Amino acid sequence: MCPHRIFLTGEPGCGKTTVIKKVTAALLEPGVSIGGVISEEIRLHGVRMGFTVEDLKTHEAGILAHIKQTEGPHIGKYRVNLQDISRVAVRGIERATEDAEIIIVDELGPMELCSPEFIAAMEKALGSPKHFVGTIHRRAMHPLVKAIRQNPGNQIVEVNARNREAIPRQIEEQVMSHD
Repeated sequence: MCPHRIFLTGEPGCGKTTVIKKVTAALLEPGVSIGGVISEEIRLHGVRMGFTVEDLKTHEAGILAHIKQTEGPHIGKYRVNLQDISRVAVRGIERATEDAEIIIVDELGPMELCSPEFIAAMEKALGSPKHFVGTIHRRAMHPLVKAIRQNPGNQIVEVNARNREAIPRQIEEQVMSHD
């Protein structure tokens, strides 16, 4: 059985994380072992302040990036929290690569890709025989993202308002099929 490699991309706010959350919930219902990480916005009075990262297995959470973060690389108005990427994201991806049937990573973007440990964990996950569902930042130009986009074995799905409701079921059917 060939592992599925499905990557969602699209404009910010198009629903990539929502699709990933729906896929995760749908796969958990039949008792599929999933692991990895999901990122969410931190908003205060409607203004985006930063992003969290959460381990899907342990539910441990951390700050991925924040406007008030005092250390770490700058990405736009945010500073990246390399410690929490290592503590939550890297460990979550490594745990999923070892123990889960399906690895979920939301997202491979400029913030996460500031971490060499994150890149190494991703390379190991993508080299594993596990199914992989993730999101990639639309404009990410990192060599890892370029390699993902250029690999003909990877499925890149553009999420938009017309297709975002149907995508979770399609992904669930693909990874649950035994081809």
